[in-house]
Parts: sequence; C-alpha cells; structure tokens
Amino acid sequence: MSVKFNNKRPSHDLEAGDDDEHHELQPKGGKEAPSAPKVRQTPGQYIRSAPGRVKDSFSKDCCLGCMKDNLKVLLLILAIFAGTALGFGLRAQGFHLVPRKVMYVSFIGDVFLNMLKIVILPLIVSSLVSGLAALESQTSGKIGARAVIYYFTTTVMAVILGIALVEIIRPGDVGKRHANGTAIPQVASSPTEPTTTVDTFLDLIRNMFPPNLVEATFKQHKTALLPPKGFNSSWFPNDTGTLPDYSGFIIESKKIDGINIMGLVVFSILFGITISRLGEKGKPLKLFFDSLNEVTMSIVGTIMWLAPLGITFLVAGQVLKVEDFGAMLEQLGMYFGTVLLGLLLHAFIVLPAIFFAFTRHNPYTYIVGSMQAFATGFATSSSSATLPITIRCVEEKNGVDPRISRFVLPVGSTINMDGTALYEAVACLFIAQTQNVPMDFGKIVAVSVTATAAAIGAAGVPQAGLVTMVMVLDAVGLDAKYVTMILAIDWFLDRIRTTVNILGDVIGCGIVQHLSKDFLAKMDEEQRLKRRASRAHRLQEVIDDVEVEKALLPAALQNDAVHYGSHPDTVVQVHP
Repeated sequence: MSVKFNNKRPSHDLEAGDDDEHHELQPKGGKEAPSAPKVRQTPGQYIRSAPGRVKDSFSKDCCLGCMKDNLKVLLLILAIFAGTALGFGLRAQGFHLVPRKVMYVSFIGDVFLNMLKIVILPLIVSSLVSGLAALESQTSGKIGARAVIYYFTTTVMAVILGIALVEIIRPGDVGKRHANGTAIPQVASSPTEPTTTVDTFLDLIRNMFPPNLVEATFKQHKTALLPPKGFNSSWFPNDTGTLPDYSGFIIESKKIDGINIMGLVVFSILFGITISRLGEKGKPLKLFFDSLNEVTMSIVGTIMWLAPLGITFLVAGQVLKVEDFGAMLEQLGMYFGTVLLGLLLHAFIVLPAIFFAFTRHNPYTYIVGSMQAFATGFATSSSSATLPITIRCVEEKNGVDPRISRFVLPVGSTINMDGTALYEAVACLFIAQTQNVPMDFGKIVAVSVTATAAAIGAAGVPQAGLVTMVMVLDAVGLDAKYVTMILAIDWFLDRIRTTVNILGDVIGCGIVQHLSKDFLAKMDEEQRLKRRASRAHRLQEVIDDVEVEKALLPAALQNDAVHYGSHPDTVVQVHP
C-alpha cells in the first residue's frame, strides 16, 4: 500500500464540458453510490474481529492483485540477486581472469543501459517543457522555488551528517596497519588532469548556457590545464598537503563526450515558461511536447519489460570486474560501513522525517510506491537513466500531479544529489585521515561547501561523483591521486548513493505536491471558468449570426424562420 495524493483532475486537462465538477463527484456509471451506514464497534468487538480482517486482507484475490501490481518490482529485485549469484558463480569458473569473457557477460547489460540512456534526452526536454507549459509563470516560479529550496536544504543536511559520522567513527584511523603490525601499502597513484575549484564552478555555469543547442545533446564544456613547454610531470601534487601553482599553466577549452544536461534543463525551463506566457499562440507547441512526452513514456514502459534480463547481466558483469574482494573488505571495510551508515540514516530517518513534517502522511508507505525506481537506480547506477521509471512510479502509484512530477523530477535528477554529497564529504575526510593531514574547522567548512556544490554539478550518470571528488580534494589541499584508494568499492557505493538520490527526488516531489495543491486547484478552477466563458462567447456569436441572417431574409420568410427557431425540437450545435 502506498500514499496516494488525491488529484481532482487528470494531467492532460483536455477541454472538458460544463459539467466538470459534476463528473468528478459522480462514480463510474453515472449513478449515485448508496452510502452504507457506518456501525461503530466497541474495542472488544474490534479486537475479536481482527482474525477475520487479516484473513480478508490476505485473500487469494488480494495476493494476486498485489503480485500483479508489483510484478516488475519483484522481477527487478530477483534480477539483482540472480546477477550477483551469476557473477560469483562465473568467478569460481575463472571468468574474471579473461577480459573477453567479462565483456561477453556484460554485453546484454550494456545494451539495456544504452536503451535507457537513449530516451534521456527526449524525456528531459519534453517533460520539462510540457510540465512548465501547463503552468502559469507565477505558478511555475512557486513550484521551482520550493523544489530548489528543498534540494539545497537536504543536500546540506546530507553533507553535515556525513562529516559528523566520519569525525565520530574516524574510519581512516582504523586499518592503517595489518594485524601483524605492518603498514598497509598505499595504492599506486595514476596521473590525473589538474583542475581547480574556480574552473569547475565556471565550467558549471558555462554548461548552463551552451552556445549550440544541438552540440549540447552530446558534448560538454571543460577547462583543461596544460603544462607549459619544458615542464615535466613534477606538476602533479606531492604528498606534503600543498598544491602546485597552476597560474603558469596553459588554459585550454575543450569539449568532452556526454549530454550537457544542465544546459538542456535551463533551455527547457525557459522554453516551457515562454510557451505558457504565449497562451493560445503557444498551444500547438505545447501539444507537440505533450505528445512527445507520452510517446517517450510509452517506449520506457516497453523497455522496462526487458529490465530483469538486462539487470541480471549488468550486475554479473560488475561482480566480475572487481579484482579482489578480500583486499577490498580488509582495507576499506570501515570506510564502506561509514558511508553506508550515513546513506541509510539519511534515507530512512532524515528524508522520511522531512516528508512527515510537511505532509503528515506515512512516509514509508509513500516510499513503497516507488520501489521499482529504486531497484532500477540500484542496478543502473544512474538517476538520469532511471528518470522515466521514477516519473511513472510517482504518477501512477502515488498519484502525484504530472504538472509537479514532470518539472520537479527532471530538475532533481540533475541537481539533487544527497547521496553523492554525503559520499564526497566522507571520502574526502577519510583520505585526509589515512594520510595524517589535519583538518581544522575552516577546512571542514570548505569540504561542506565544496561537496554541496560538487554534488549539484555532478551529472546523473554512473560514477560521476568520482569526477567531482577531485574538486573537493583540491579545495582542502589533498592530492587527487588518492581517489584511487576508494575505487575498489566505489562501484557498489555508487549504486547505493544513486538510490538515495532518487529517494530524495521522490520525497521532494511529494512535498512540493502537498504544498502546491491549493493553488493548483485554484488554477484548475480558473481554467474551467475560462473555458465556460469561451463557450458562452462562441454561443453568443452563433446567436448573433442567426439574428443577422434573419434580418437579411425577405419579410415573407422571416415569419417562417421565427416559427422554425421557436420550435421545441430545434437544436443549435456549437462547434469549437
């Protein structure tokens, strides 16, 4: 069972008749449903009737209906376990030692992931434009402000929670030595591109306003720092906690592969608001994007029937790619436990508490309605790829108004990264603890601010958090090469934090829906009044045309026209 908001009108809001309110109050079939008298039971009667109620609730029809409604979710969960079992079974056969065999196992999963990625572009653009075009500019401003405030607040709370846990548990101080007292060797460093916090922020802003909309569908802007001529590899950060001066480096702008989601989101928001302001002139475009959105969602529904097969091999391939599970658990066990504890606390205590504080509804029954989205997010490790499923879940299972979900969720999949923010804060302080780098209050504040900004700028694609980790480490003077220390288990943590990111989007969608229901209902009423006024105006025009035609008729025919017009069987049809 899931919490379902009560929407008074469907999302499409097609031209309704004059009896809109009448139809809303009538049950299907057009007849009044007889109201059965309610019999109040005594406490003793209620307790004695409990076995019967339990038996009814677990009847055969109820169980079959529940299985049918949640069939996709159950298949996805089974696929995750099946993929894990298949991966370990193939490891026992030595498949992980042969890269070509690993590629064969991952092939079906990669194809499924590509099928999800191919609908990201049309879905983000169509859902944002369609959702905003259906709102008035004032309404979209209120919804957007509430969504952004919620996203920023929860991201900051996630960062604070992560810093508190890592300072209390201090996982970096545990396991620095083996049981026999010998030091654990550090992971060999690998060259990484130099970057600065300022460049990362500027790239984020540049990507929000791309110069070429077509190029934004497959390219992003990135600032590259190139060493000057005659400069050797000593420009890499050293182990003293100080960073080299990049002021003498050559600044080069380049394009990297990947959808510029930030740029497309900003353009789609402006485009949708403009269509809304144009009114009737923008209606053809609105209908086009509505149709595009429905077609895209239909394609997603078809793809999701292939999800169990694709996810099984996707998970199996990831299990085969892990080199050594024993070493991973030995060196990074406490770090993994700290991140996992923080993500679970944020997912099952912080976010539900915020939801209950605003809506006064049970948050856990609301969360159950989006289990399919969480399972898909865990398997694909991409909040953007899971966006179509998330939209379907909140609309069909939880009854969220599509005007809310198709605006809040695409924005949330881009800027709301609670799990990523918590992970980056914990990872940065963990690396500092392993390297014995002291972190004073100023550096901790820098970690908080930078992790929040980096999480907002992280794309909703697999392991995007590793890219922004360099920015966080740079802010506190740590070497970017230490990111390789956490790579061994990042593949699994990435899936968990992606699930938390999606949960934050779903919770935010429900909160914004609850806060916006009053003025959405008011807007619906205003639109109904406008439609009635428009129909009355068209009817008056028809009557006026009839009067003019009667006036132009010869006198001999006017009496017949008047007689015909007054006949009780006369029907005047008004065509829109």
